[in-house]
Amino acid sequence: MQDIVRVRSTAQIAGHPIHPMLVPIPIACFIGALLTDITYVVSAEIMWADFSAWLLLVGVIFGVLAAIAGLTDFLGNRLVRAQAPAWPHLIGNVVAMILAIINALVHTRDAWTSVWPWGLVLSVLTVLVLPVTGWLGWAMVYRHGVGVAR
Repeated sequence: MQDIVRVRSTAQIAGHPIHPMLVPIPIACFIGALLTDITYVVSAEIMWADFSAWLLLVGVIFGVLAAIAGLTDFLGNRLVRAQAPAWPHLIGNVVAMILAIINALVHTRDAWTSVWPWGLVLSVLTVLVLPVTGWLGWAMVYRHGVGVAR
C-alpha cells in the first residue's frame, strides 16, 4: 500500500480545512437550481423560477467563499499545487463558478426568459461539471492527503 504524504490545509479553523466545509453548500444550491428550473419548465409556476434565482445567489456567494478558501490552500502550499488533480480541480471549479455567475445573471430576468432555454442550459452545464471537480477534490484528499491532519 502506498504511503500518503499529508499536506496540511492553509485555510483552516481549529485544524479543520475550510474549503471542504463550504463546498457542499454551493453544490446543493446548484443542483437545487437545476431541479427548480426543470420544475418551472414543466409547471410554469413563477415560484419555481424565483427559487432558482435564490438558490443560484446563495450558491454563488458560498461558492466564492469556498473558492477563496481553496485558492488560499492552492497558493499557500506548493505541495498542494504539485498534486496531479490540483490544476484540473481548480480550473473545473473556475468554470463551474463562471457558469453559475452567468446563470445567476440570466435568472434576474422575467421568469420565462430567465429559465427557458438559457437558464436551464446553464444549470445543466454547471451540474455536469460538479461530479468531475468533486472527484478531483476527493482524489486530492483521499489519494494525496491534502487537508488531512493525520
